[in-house]
Amino acid sequence: MSNAASTSSRTPISETLKTAREEGKAAPLQLVTFGIGTEEFGVDILAVQEINRMMDLTRVPQSPPDVEGVINLRGKIIPVLDLRKRFGMPITEHSEQSRIIVVEVLGRTLGFIVDRVQEVLRIESSIVEPAPAMVCSIDSDYIAGVGKLDTRLLILLDLEKLFQNAAQGQPRQPAMAA
Repeated sequence: MSNAASTSSRTPISETLKTAREEGKAAPLQLVTFGIGTEEFGVDILAVQEINRMMDLTRVPQSPPDVEGVINLRGKIIPVLDLRKRFGMPITEHSEQSRIIVVEVLGRTLGFIVDRVQEVLRIESSIVEPAPAMVCSIDSDYIAGVGKLDTRLLILLDLEKLFQNAAQGQPRQPAMAA
């Protein structure tokens, strides 16, 4: 998956939702959805550069706890984080379905590991509720909203808030489990 759009002019999903609520209009959201454990998440498709199968990671000594290592992707060294660790979820072995989603956040490219990628989904902002004080075991600062789909809930992540410290090269403590 390639991202031809300029990410510097991209509006974060949380801002798109805020503007739609203030103006009382629905705005379309195009998302890449993925699963971690039994929970389903979505991120703005424009932030996603590509999705890769799991590959060998080179561990970096004394890196932050949620950094699994780095990969060499077409000559570019990219840090890869484990969202299970970032969210304080139980660590599991990677499977055949595990993927690395490569994104650009705050001008920096990084990857994050998910259990599975599910689909590209287009929804209207009108079905997204603001994030409650605490959802699942994830600090709500990272959550742009919760989409109410027919049979499931979709947690929309704000990548800029989620990876703000990582994009600036600073360690971040994982969210505490509820």
